Amino acid sequence: MLSRRHFTLSAAALGVTMLGVSGCSRPSERTTEDLSSDVGMTDAGTPIVTEELTLAFGGAKSALAPDFETMELVETWKADSGIEITWNNEPDEVWAEKKNLLLASGELPDALFNTGLSDAEVAKYGANGTLIALEDLIEDHAPTLAGILAERPDIKAAITASDGHIYTLPSVEEMGLVEFPRMLFLNTDWLEELDLEMPTTVEEYHQVLLAFKENVPGGVLPLSFLEAGDIADLIAAIGGQADNADHRVVEDGKVVYTANTDGFREAIAELHIWYGEGLIDQESFSQDYVKFVSKGKADPQTLGSFYFWEIPEVVGPERADQYAIVPIFPGPDGVQRACVANNQEINRGAFAISRTNEYAAATLRWADMLFDPVMSAQANWGPIGISQEINGDGLLEQIPVGEGETEQERRVKVAPGGPKIITAKDFETVVLAEPRAAERQAQIAEHYEPHRANEKYPPVMLSVDELNRISTIEADIKTLVTEKVATWIVKGGIEDEWEGYVAQLETIGLPEVVEVYQTAYDRFTSNT
Repeated sequence: MLSRRHFTLSAAALGVTMLGVSGCSRPSERTTEDLSSDVGMTDAGTPIVTEELTLAFGGAKSALAPDFETMELVETWKADSGIEITWNNEPDEVWAEKKNLLLASGELPDALFNTGLSDAEVAKYGANGTLIALEDLIEDHAPTLAGILAERPDIKAAITASDGHIYTLPSVEEMGLVEFPRMLFLNTDWLEELDLEMPTTVEEYHQVLLAFKENVPGGVLPLSFLEAGDIADLIAAIGGQADNADHRVVEDGKVVYTANTDGFREAIAELHIWYGEGLIDQESFSQDYVKFVSKGKADPQTLGSFYFWEIPEVVGPERADQYAIVPIFPGPDGVQRACVANNQEINRGAFAISRTNEYAAATLRWADMLFDPVMSAQANWGPIGISQEINGDGLLEQIPVGEGETEQERRVKVAPGGPKIITAKDFETVVLAEPRAAERQAQIAEHYEPHRANEKYPPVMLSVDELNRISTIEADIKTLVTEKVATWIVKGGIEDEWEGYVAQLETIGLPEVVEVYQTAYDRFTSNT
C-alpha cells in the first residue's frame, strides 16, 4: 500500500515551528510531481484509483463528532473512490490553535478538510505556496464542480483570491436563513394575561415592556439579548438606519458604515432611557450563551421578549408556544427595515490541498465526488437510511430524530461536512430542508424578506495587502464601538461624547477601512 505519513508535532517540533513563523522564510514553491497516474487514476467516475492509495487529511470537527473514519458516510466515500483517508480532524478549538503551527511546519497533511482557515490565512498560505492553486486542477479533474462554477460565477468569485487563484473549495447551503440571524420573540401568554395586543410600532412595544415590568411578578426581564449586534432591527426601527453586527451595509452599491450616523445615535440614546426604566437585561452586554438560555428556562418564567435564532433553544420546547415573532417595526419615516447581516451562504475554506501532496489530481477528483448534490446533502445532514430517506416525490427528507436527541446532535454525529454545494434550486429538486429550517424559512418569508433594508456585504476575499492595511484599524474600531455602545446604553452620555467619538473613528482610520471594502466590493461585483 502506498502510505502517507501521519502528521504530529512534538513539543520540540512546535518550538522549531514557532521560530519558523517569527523568522518566516518563504516555503519552497510546489515542485512535487503528480503521481496520480501511478496509482491508476481513472478518467472519470468511480473508483477514482484502481491501486491502493492512502492520503492524510487534517482539519476541524464538532466536539460532539466521532472520529470520521467511524462514520458510515466516510466508509462509503472510501468504497466508492478506492482511496483510504487517514483522518486527523480535531475539535474546533484544538484545531484553531494547531493549524498555523502545522501549516508553517514541513509536516503538512495532504489536504485540509473543514480547514478553519480565515481569509487572511488563505491569502497568506496561498501566496507563499503552502496551499496549491486549484483552478487548473478543477478544470481538468473536477467536472461536477467546474460545471457548477460555470453556472454560478458568484460562487467562483467568492472562492477566488485577489491574485486570481483558487486555494480552497467552498461549502454552500442556500436556504436563505443566515441573512436574518436574529428575530424578536415576545411572550404572548403575558400579553393575554394583561389584555394587550401584539405591538406593531416601537412605541407600542415600549409600552408592552413597561407593562411586563410593572405587572408581572418575580424579577421579569422585559428584553434580553446576547450582544448589541443582535438588536440591529430595533436600532433601525428607532433611528431609521439599517444596521448589522459589522456596522457595514451596502446601499445602492456603496459601502456604508452605520455606527457613526445620526440615526444610530438617536437609537442608542433612546435605548439608554429604556435601560433606566429597567426594560433591558443588565447582563445583555456580558452574558454568554449558557447564561442567556438559562434565563429562558428559569422557573418562574422571566423572559418577556428576546432576540435569538429560534424560540425552543432559549425557552425549551415545552414553552415554545408561549412566544411569537414580533413583526418588523416601522422607523420614524414609516419604513419597515429588516436589517440584513453579512453572514454568508457561500463559505470558503471547506477543503484545501497542500504543496506536499503527491496525488493532487486524485485528491481533487475525490473532493469532486462531494459536489454531486445528493452527496452534498448527505455530507451536510447525514447518509440516506440514517438521517435521511427518499420520499414519494424522490426528494431526500429528514428522518425524525429519536427520543432525547435533537436534529443538531444527530447531525454532527453522522455528517462530516467538508466541501459541498446545495443551491436554492437543489432544495426544490434534491433535498427538503430540515423541519426547523423549513419553519424558519416560512417565518423569514412572512416577516423579514418583504422588508429587506439593505444589501449584505458579499463574500469578498480581501488581498494580503488589503488585510494588512485594515486589520489593526478594524480591530481598534470594533473595540471602540463595542465599548461605547454598551456604556452609552447603560450609563448614558452619548449626546455629550458623540462628536468626539465620530472624530476618533476618523482618526483611527475609518475612511481607509471603508475605501478598502468599497474597492474589494467593486472588484467582486465586476467578476460576477
